[in-house]
Amino acid sequence: MYGFAESLSMAASGMRAQGERLKVISENIANADSTGETPNDLPYRRKVVTFKNELNRQSGINEVRVGKVDVDKSDFVREYMPGHPAADADGYVLKPNVNTLVEVNDMREAERSYQADMSVIETTRQMLMSTVGLLRA
Repeated sequence: MYGFAESLSMAASGMRAQGERLKVISENIANADSTGETPNDLPYRRKVVTFKNELNRQSGINEVRVGKVDVDKSDFVREYMPGHPAADADGYVLKPNVNTLVEVNDMREAERSYQADMSVIETTRQMLMSTVGLLRA
């Protein structure tokens, strides 16, 4: 059974992790149309966040942390753009492996998780205030 402090700590760790995820998603979206400058340059490669459970030794509870930020090794998109400076001999340019629809869905999922953690914090705060109120009576 967890107390108020543990509940707040778990929710806060989830919020921090989702915040980092949102930063990576934002970077992916910002670079979705970037290309190299010459035919041999590779474009931006999509990044993905992995999470891990980590024991907080001070509180004795598992918290969510960003495990690592890695790159998505899926293929780049080839687009026919013969006048582009990064076009190869056949006129194709490598574009990032970022699908903005996937990124927007990931953003919504991260936002929902963040909001769920906010609800835990608000509910814990209300319970704490009710307890304080009962102790004053």
